[in-house]
Amino acid sequence: MKIAISGKGGVGKTLLASLLAQTFNKSGYRVIAIDADPDANLAVTLGLPDAGKVTPISEMKELIEERTETQSGKRNPYFKLNPRVDDIPNRYSLKHNGIRLLVMGPLKKGGSGCYCPENALLVALLAHLLVARDEVVVLDMAAGIEHLGRGTARAVDKLIVVVEPGRNSLETAHRIARLAKDIGLENIAVVGNKVHNQREREFITSGLTGFELLGFIPYDQTMMDADISGKSFVNASPSITSAVNGIYQKLMIAVKT
Repeated sequence: MKIAISGKGGVGKTLLASLLAQTFNKSGYRVIAIDADPDANLAVTLGLPDAGKVTPISEMKELIEERTETQSGKRNPYFKLNPRVDDIPNRYSLKHNGIRLLVMGPLKKGGSGCYCPENALLVALLAHLLVARDEVVVLDMAAGIEHLGRGTARAVDKLIVVVEPGRNSLETAHRIARLAKDIGLENIAVVGNKVHNQREREFITSGLTGFELLGFIPYDQTMMDADISGKSFVNASPSITSAVNGIYQKLMIAVKT
């Protein structure tokens, strides 16, 4: 299964990505978690030691130059658009508690040619992860789908948009859905996070009619307490663990059907 997770900043994308990765792993699947969010917090959430020292692929200049056949400090109008990437997941990922983590880094923006080789490598790498690998892939993205192109979008089994009770969050969900459909990604679902009560559930449901709803994750102060104290999120909140297990079950049913 290939899962991409997006949503407005701060809604809990990374938390859901880490908990789903752990749930799949505990269920016996090989899992690779991909951090494509510019904030790059998935390593911390997964509990990797020295998470702050992880170097994103987009910053590995020697690797980028080697694979795209470019040279640092020089103008590179021509570069390899289909660089070799099949060995990168195993060579450059970190493994913790049975889960592989690969930090992509953001796609570079702007007109400068020096950015293009980096983007070429990232795009080719993500296409390989989604199309050629047979692990469960959990992709944590920013509030957009910049890393996904028309070719790779078809390999995504489910785009999960995480929302919280708030109009800006719901508007972002609608925007992401429009962008996804523009590239042919139709399997879109929503998860409501930080939900306090039934009123907030109804607010999300009524504001996202037509979306598949995978479930709600309750607000739980124990998760914030775990973050402050540096403790693992795993099993920190039984209510959240139960909610994520329910989301996992719905994903599995969707794949089987």
